[in-house]
Amino acid sequence: MRALHRLTPIVLLCVAACGKGSKSAAPAAPPGAARPSMPAAPAEYTVIVKSTWTKVSHPFEYPSDAHFSGMIGASHNTKYSIFAIGRRPTPGLERLSEEGKHSPLDTEIRTAIDQGNALMLFESGGIKNWKDSMVATVRVDAAHPLVSVVNMIAPSPDWFTGASDVNLADNGAWITRRTVTVYAYDSGGDDGTTYKAKDKDTNPKKPTTRASTRHFVVHGRVKPVATVTFVRKGS
Repeated sequence: MRALHRLTPIVLLCVAACGKGSKSAAPAAPPGAARPSMPAAPAEYTVIVKSTWTKVSHPFEYPSDAHFSGMIGASHNTKYSIFAIGRRPTPGLERLSEEGKHSPLDTEIRTAIDQGNALMLFESGGIKNWKDSMVATVRVDAAHPLVSVVNMIAPSPDWFTGASDVNLADNGAWITRRTVTVYAYDSGGDDGTTYKAKDKDTNPKKPTTRASTRHFVVHGRVKPVATVTFVRKGS
């Protein structure tokens, strides 16, 4: 027992010294976050816009001449998008949402292509018969795996529908099919509050929001107005 008592201070000194050493040692740096793998080859998708905006689903003041303008969209990277909630509309988005015109949004997309932030512009004609769908083709690649697309809801002051930043890559491969449910948005360019409101230009422009009037909120629930489906070609 006496021998053990004489050894105790030595053991304590060792423990203390080891403890000090562990505190002063720099912790190992965590490994850098691995970038998600991307498909090597580009891919093409059929883009299908199908309306679900009807007098039955959206009864309040539903217009007799309801229709969508033609779709316009782009494949792109994270440095570009056509619209975003909380962001003021570009001149191209504002005109698309107020008049259904693709210009100057098409010019904005081509500028993004020249800058390397977008890969391809795609568009189609509009539809009035909800039994039909709008169809277009878009190409994506590893540097531009996102797709955005918009249509004017017509007639309206500045309401539109669409999908923003849809990623078609997953786990190093292109997905075979993806369907996105889309809603009505107020671009922030016009203060009108009904389908056929007179032009009332907003100045300065307001941020884009999800439309929240009675036209699109039914029994307290926001109702979608369309679906956008992406189908990979050759799959």
